[in-house]
Amino acid sequence: MSSDNQLDDSAAPLIEHLAELRTRILYALAAFIVAMVLCYAVWNPIFNFLTKPICSALADRGQNCGLYLIKLQEGFFVAINISFLGGFALSFPIIGYQMWRFVAPGLYRAEKNAFLPFLISSPIMFFLGAAFAYYVILPLAFTFFLGFQQGGFDADSAANQMAAIGFQGSVQEYLSLTIKFVMAFGICFQLPVLLSLMGKAGLVSAAGLSTMRKYAVVAILLVAAVATPPDVISQIILFVVVYGLYEVSILLVKRIEKKREAQMRADGAWIEPDDEDADEEEATRP
Repeated sequence: MSSDNQLDDSAAPLIEHLAELRTRILYALAAFIVAMVLCYAVWNPIFNFLTKPICSALADRGQNCGLYLIKLQEGFFVAINISFLGGFALSFPIIGYQMWRFVAPGLYRAEKNAFLPFLISSPIMFFLGAAFAYYVILPLAFTFFLGFQQGGFDADSAANQMAAIGFQGSVQEYLSLTIKFVMAFGICFQLPVLLSLMGKAGLVSAAGLSTMRKYAVVAILLVAAVATPPDVISQIILFVVVYGLYEVSILLVKRIEKKREAQMRADGAWIEPDDEDADEEEATRP
């Protein structure tokens, strides 16, 4: 009889948590749908904004900016993709807030104060990375790609028997390429947030990150080679930026460790590393 009562008592909080989770998911889903509908209503201005880098690169070469619908249904799917991504970006603050409202009751005050700055800084760093890709990397990439054009449809080209290579871009392919760059740089700019959060949780240390610096350089070079076009300039820019973020992450983790040490010293719980090693040796002696 008592075991049945204990089972009922333990099931009640679980049902309440599931109900709370369902409510938060519904709020987040409603915000996403509303934002998606709004973005669908203005998908043309959004797409025109996304085409500014390619149009500027073409204008510098004296060419008209034109993208084509290769497939009949391509325009509709472009509008859907823009509304989907734009709706997620527009509703992300509400989605993050609903996640916070679900997790916050289970956290102590100190844990809330530790986690909330990372929840705020994550979207900020993502938008900084996206803006960097849009204003710096995309113009370089498109200038590089358009450099493979040659000739023209004129008498000189015909006389020289030169095959004309011109750009006739697909709307869908251009959008996919642009989104790839924006997402890749937005994710790369999450590096300080991720490492700082791991440092706060004690999963990484400033000394450990410093030791792994040479491996981080190789990993960043690989990311730069994959995330950017075969353009040495854009690859170098991405490497310098991401490596700089890695060094900033080391400084942030070091600052977190100093604050933790100061708090533990104030609480009288700090153990000097030499004393700790001596205690371990004393405990292991036969």
